[in-house]
Amino acid sequence: MLFNSLIFVLFGVVFFLVSGLIGSKVKGRLIWLTAASFFFYGWWDWRFLFLIIFSGLVDFFAARAMFKKPENKKLFLILSILANIGSLSLFKYSGFFAENLDILFGLEGSKFSIASHIPDFFLITPIGISFYTFQSMSYTFDVYRKKISPAKNVLHFFAYLSMFPQLVAGPIVRAKSMLPQLLEVNHVSRDERWNGLQFVIKGYFKKMVIADNLAPLVVAAFGAPEINPSSMYWWGTIIAFALQIYCDFSGYTDIAIGLGKWMGYQLPQNFSHPYISTSLREFWSRWHISLSTWFRDYLYIPLGGSRKGKIRTHLNLWITMVISAFWHGAAWTFIMWGVVHAFFSSVEKITRWTDKMTSNLILKFVAWGIVTVQILVSWVFFRANSISQAWKIIQTMFAFKGESYLGWGLNGSVFILIMILWEISFVLNMGQKVRKKYPFADMVFYALLIVIIVFFRGPGSEFIYFQF
Repeated sequence: MLFNSLIFVLFGVVFFLVSGLIGSKVKGRLIWLTAASFFFYGWWDWRFLFLIIFSGLVDFFAARAMFKKPENKKLFLILSILANIGSLSLFKYSGFFAENLDILFGLEGSKFSIASHIPDFFLITPIGISFYTFQSMSYTFDVYRKKISPAKNVLHFFAYLSMFPQLVAGPIVRAKSMLPQLLEVNHVSRDERWNGLQFVIKGYFKKMVIADNLAPLVVAAFGAPEINPSSMYWWGTIIAFALQIYCDFSGYTDIAIGLGKWMGYQLPQNFSHPYISTSLREFWSRWHISLSTWFRDYLYIPLGGSRKGKIRTHLNLWITMVISAFWHGAAWTFIMWGVVHAFFSSVEKITRWTDKMTSNLILKFVAWGIVTVQILVSWVFFRANSISQAWKIIQTMFAFKGESYLGWGLNGSVFILIMILWEISFVLNMGQKVRKKYPFADMVFYALLIVIIVFFRGPGSEFIYFQF
């Protein structure tokens, strides 16, 4: 079920009406939240409800077993990891591994081809599988480390695991922060309702106006049979994609956070203006924060982090970045995206060049420019249909040749300009200054956004991260 669909609006109205009738009854709220979340997820394909139920039951009972039999807790943790990574591998990566094994052993097109023998059902990637399996595993990891106690009630756990606002595209919520909230009855104040509405409106604006209007330009560029020979065209296209994926993904997160506030829950921030970063380290502290911290806490630090010497630090960094990239999708382009980020991050760590660019505003601006180019180059691999296409595009970008215009007309440039001005206003703290001077500025601003959403929305499409 898409946030930007009529059926979701109807679903939301029913959900909040029934929630109001249930009131402060905790058990009733948990039952309703779980049932509504299962309906929300099952709307796409009810068969995959069994997958989330399977993962949830394994982790719920594994965590309980760790608590009751601590001497065997490592065994139960392994069981949890195998169940989650196993289901993730089966549905998301089996086709990728089979195709590459066929290439390796020359089995393509033969009757012995491994890929041709995989049932079609296992080639469907269930929406949100990467998010809820990681959320579920973080629960068992934290129980194993004695950071939290296991949930006593399976309903309590499934309300946490399947909560619909963030179920299919994050943010990845930690049990330590969410499980206690689910047992509390928070009466939502007027300020919280207004704050939630602000998040929802911003989210719809980013998704429906910016991302959905830029999407056709990006699709046309990467789907063309021949690479456009203009350098300017490709710099513009990659900037468009960078803003598209940011507005699409952060738009979803904003809507989820806003819905959570209306429900009385606080979901974690997932994006914090990543494109103003002056280092890759800063970028990853601002981009997809819940995933970045997940890999930091459950992979990078357990591998040794930066505690075992310089060489091991870089190795741990590369392992983390490449696995994180592979999490995004089963393709060599995603892996290459991770390699590019790992390379630039290693160079940054070794030279500490970004630390030397903080003494004045001009140097900071130069650092921002260099880091932005690194990010844009990496996005080419993320979006390209193949590594060969990505290399051709990058070569064209840095050839600095061809027509000196984008060829889009006014449409694409306007939406790019809007987002650039949006980020500049954040850096200059203009919103806070205007609110101090004009108390009703917020109401006017969000009313204007609603009008723009209604009249200038792009062609509707599902959220990019649903495929992950």
